[in-house]
Amino acid sequence: MPTVDVYNVEGERVGELELKDSVFGIEPNEPVMHLAVTAYLANQRQGTHSTKTRAEVAGGGRKPWRQKGTGRARQGSIRSPQWKGGGIVFGPKPRSYRKALPKKVKRLAIKSALSAKVKSGELIVVDQLNFAEPKTKEMVKILEKLDIGKTALFVTRDPDRNVYLSGRNIPGLSVSPADGINAYDLLAHEKVVMTKDAVARVEEVFA
Repeated sequence: MPTVDVYNVEGERVGELELKDSVFGIEPNEPVMHLAVTAYLANQRQGTHSTKTRAEVAGGGRKPWRQKGTGRARQGSIRSPQWKGGGIVFGPKPRSYRKALPKKVKRLAIKSALSAKVKSGELIVVDQLNFAEPKTKEMVKILEKLDIGKTALFVTRDPDRNVYLSGRNIPGLSVSPADGINAYDLLAHEKVVMTKDAVARVEEVFA
C-alpha cells in the first residue's frame, strides 16, 4: 500500500496515512486518461457557433446584371459565396460536441490520475480544513505553509462553502468535493491537496 505523510495547515507533519492500492496504487493508464480529458474538454464546448448560408443572408433576390453582353462573368445573386457579404460555404452550424464515456472508463481514469499524483509526490494530505468564515488571506497562508506552487486542487469530503469562497479568487486554485473530482482537474493542477476525510470518501466511492 502506498503511504503518504499527513500535514496540518501549518505545514507540519503530524502522521502517516496508508492509501488503498485499488485507488491510489494502480499503474496509471495513459490512454484512458487521454480519453477522459478529451471527453471532458469536448463536453465544455457550447457548440453555439453558426454562420449563414446563401439562403439565409439578406438581399440578393435579383440577378445583378443580365446573363450576356456585359463582358462580365455571369452572376445569379450578390449573396453567392464569392461575393462580399455573401453566404458561407460549409461553415459551422450549431451542434453538440458531447462525448459519452462508460462509467468504468471514467473511474479508471480518475484512479489512474490519483495514482500518478501519488507516484510523482504531488498528492498532499492534510488532517483538516476548517474555515469559520471565508478568508482568502487564510487560504493564501495555507498555500505558503504547504509550499504549493502555481496550481492546486483542494478536495474536501463534502461541498464546503467557506473553503470554496476562500479559494475562488486565487489564480490557479480550484476546490472540489470528493464526489465531484474528475481526471481533467486532477491532471491539470500541479498539486492535489486532500483532507483525510476526502481520502476516505474517495476510497469509499472508487475502491
